[in-house]
Amino acid sequence: MTVTRRTEVRGREDSVPVLSRGLVVLLAVACGAAVADVYFAQPLLVTIGHDLAMSPALVGGVVTLTHVGYGLGLFFLVPLGDVAGRRRLIVTQLLFLVGVLAVVATARTAAVLLVGMAATGLLAVVTQTMVAFAASLAPPAARGRVVGLVTSGVVIGILLARTVSGLLADLAGWRSVYAASAALTALLALVLHRVLPRRTDAPPASTLRYGQLLRSTVALFAREPLLRLRALFCLLVFAAFSTLWSSIALPLSEAPYFLPHSAIGALGLIGVAGALAANVAGRLNDRGLSRRTTGIALALLAVSWLPLAFTRSSLWALAGGVVLLDLAVQAVHVTNQTLIHALHPDAGSRLIGGYMVFYSIGSATGALAATALYAAAGWGAVCALGAAFSCLGLLLWVCAQRTPSPDGA
Repeated sequence: MTVTRRTEVRGREDSVPVLSRGLVVLLAVACGAAVADVYFAQPLLVTIGHDLAMSPALVGGVVTLTHVGYGLGLFFLVPLGDVAGRRRLIVTQLLFLVGVLAVVATARTAAVLLVGMAATGLLAVVTQTMVAFAASLAPPAARGRVVGLVTSGVVIGILLARTVSGLLADLAGWRSVYAASAALTALLALVLHRVLPRRTDAPPASTLRYGQLLRSTVALFAREPLLRLRALFCLLVFAAFSTLWSSIALPLSEAPYFLPHSAIGALGLIGVAGALAANVAGRLNDRGLSRRTTGIALALLAVSWLPLAFTRSSLWALAGGVVLLDLAVQAVHVTNQTLIHALHPDAGSRLIGGYMVFYSIGSATGALAATALYAAAGWGAVCALGAAFSCLGLLLWVCAQRTPSPDGA
């Protein structure tokens, strides 16, 4: 199957690869599979703890170390896409990820498991390298659609990870989750090695040393106000996203529902409906409606907490709130990535890697605050927290309108 087509550029003998829809879908699937590795463990913690005789505090470190590894990878690994061939970097990281997943699947001690989970998070940032690669290959007029479709794969991977891991663990034990993921990752590495376009041109930043590369990531934030603004949007919307998804199992496992873990995990299937709207947001960005798309999405995010507040009395209200929240978060996220990549296409990996650090900060903040607040004050307080993050994002957008911007921020 041909996944890329080539168009001749006048005055040049070589050709420029153009993304086909088949390759974009393949990248979306690969992104979803890679990012799911970060979230597989969440419904498995009790089982893993019993199997490896880990204390509750040590089991909690499984999730923490995975996210710490992911955050480090965003800053230290993703920028390499601007100095090395992204095709080779993607395939190499996927192969290393296969090895690390095999280590996790066969771990017999807590120490080996924890090291393996940290390494899993570190290497799972290949997701962002693939997003940057797709954005760099897309023509400017279609970049929003491409980023939207690939980002849909990322979000679907996050939302379905808990459902898939719970089902596989029930059928064949928790180790089967990581064994199956290792097999799928190996297959994707092979396919991507064969079909990703080979770029004959050297990366624009290839003359930079590694230390200079990392410093230039920080420098981009210092001189680009649009990047700083979009990073703050990212932090706030993912703090709201994490506020919901890190704590929703708590009220659903209590009266009046007492839902089993498998049923709670299936809630991610509802969230997929919202995630699929990311492609629509990408199309709106391509039409120059980035500013309006962001404002509407942030307003929807704030409104979503009204039905979510009635979760204890209506599962229909919960479902409606989940769809609104996921739709809004992904619309903002796609808009952010489309705009920041357009700032400096030659620094796409550094821009997206640095931007996604704020995703990690927001996600961690929402998770820690929501679980602590639920224990202290209940579900209503959690919804107030999520609404606060959302309203802060909307207020930031309103304030930003006072500064005219040709970028559509």
